[in-house]
Amino acid sequence: MSQVLTVVRNAAASPLGETAPARLPIGEPIALAATGQAQTDDAVGASVGVWESSPGVFRRHLKNREFSHIVSGWCIFTPDGGEPVELRAGDAVLFPENCEGVWDIREALRKTYVLF
Repeated sequence: MSQVLTVVRNAAASPLGETAPARLPIGEPIALAATGQAQTDDAVGASVGVWESSPGVFRRHLKNREFSHIVSGWCIFTPDGGEPVELRAGDAVLFPENCEGVWDIREALRKTYVLF
C-alpha cells in the first residue's frame, strides 16, 4: 500500500485566502488572519496549512493539539494558568489538547500548522 504525503510548499511566500478578524479579540487593534494551503487528511485525522495574523491580541480557543513552526514574525503566547512564551521565526511549538490562552502578536506572524 502506498502512502500519500500531505505537503505545505514554500510557506514563507504561500498565497493566503481572504483575511478575517480574530474571533475572540481583546482590545485594539483587532488582528486580521488568513489561511493558505489548508488541507485535511481524514486518514490520519489532521489538518495542515499556513496561517498568518497581523498584530493584535486575541484568545486561542482550539480544542485540537497543534504543532506549529513559526516562519516569520514574533509573538507572545500566554496559556491560561501558565507563563508567557515568546515565539519567533524559526521556533516550533506544540500546543497540547485543550490549550487555551492569549496570543499577543507583536509583528505579523506566519506559521505552518498541523491540527490533530
